[in-house]
Amino acid sequence: PVVTAADYGGSLRRLRATVRDIDLVAASSDPVTVMDAFSILPEVARVDERGETKLTAKAHTGLGIDLRIVPPQSYGNLLQHFTGSADHNVALRGHAQRRGFKISEYHVEELATGRQITCATEEEIYALVGLSYIPPELREDQGEIEAAESGLLPDLIERPALRGDLHVHSDWTDGRATLEEMALAARANGLDYLCFCDHSQSLAMTGGLDPERLQTQIETIRALDARLEGIQLLAGIEVDILADGRLDLPDEALARLDFVTASIHSGFGQSQARIMERLTSALRNPYVRALGHPSGRLLGRREPYPVDIEALACLAAETGTYLEINGSPDRLDLAAPAARRAAALGATMVICSDAHSPADFQNLGFGVGEARRGWLTVTDVANTRPWEEISSKC
Repeated sequence: PVVTAADYGGSLRRLRATVRDIDLVAASSDPVTVMDAFSILPEVARVDERGETKLTAKAHTGLGIDLRIVPPQSYGNLLQHFTGSADHNVALRGHAQRRGFKISEYHVEELATGRQITCATEEEIYALVGLSYIPPELREDQGEIEAAESGLLPDLIERPALRGDLHVHSDWTDGRATLEEMALAARANGLDYLCFCDHSQSLAMTGGLDPERLQTQIETIRALDARLEGIQLLAGIEVDILADGRLDLPDEALARLDFVTASIHSGFGQSQARIMERLTSALRNPYVRALGHPSGRLLGRREPYPVDIEALACLAAETGTYLEINGSPDRLDLAAPAARRAAALGATMVICSDAHSPADFQNLGFGVGEARRGWLTVTDVANTRPWEEISSKC
């Protein structure tokens, strides 16, 4: 009860794909009570250091946790400072100095008078130095200061804007839930439509679908769609782009589907030229509507294969094929810088969960976070639109 505000700081608040530790910022006039309560939380394995307003601890996973506590009137100052990034803060201090101010984690100082201004919110800080509020995801010194000064910051996409999910799996391949269980979970998560994109036949370890099983699944999805209210169910496939550039299923099988996502799952060591030939072939296929996890990265496990993002984005724009931002937390692919560049070149993205269980629909939020880091708006993302609008272009 003595905490009046609290939030993540650092790279976690900026929604970077990986974080080194967890920064927590709290507003309270009673820091001793706050630290006492925090120290005995079940998530805290041990407290390493403790001062008057700062506590350093470890989680049971070994992840470091830094808790900073500040009086409520200075909460905005501390939150802005500890959100970072370091490069953003350097750029912000430079901008503030040109405006006659000095920004610190404690206050904003008016240089001409020495007056110290405490800010309860971050919005007050940015307003003091003549900037519109900069969302945390953009604070990487990638032009956000200039955009905020000129009133050109994008209206970033938010999770409720997503109308559907166009890439999920079921227990027909490597998913852990039935078609109906996934459909009910999608409906509970507020989605209007859901496309099942189980794996194709070459991924034998997942029980990938051959044309005959695919046809049976299509019929099963159609029957479930007719029975289930409140959500539209679509039949799709995540078809493999094989090492020789062919798709894993014939066109006549793909033609029966509502939506086709094509992905690379093998041949990661090929040259950029060969990878681009494979991706180009998929994007030019008339039945492929999206390119799944386009760089193939697995965070902490596999580097992305070499992709010419500019060529890929231009071809996606030319063919009307969507580039996926895969929200699975070990992918987050396309990464934000690539997504931003792709949008600038005219490509349209889809944000998908790649869900393999009902709980995985939370991945949509992670995908939206990566999209926000890429400066994307609702107009940059296809599945903010009704299915009828998307299907008219399929």
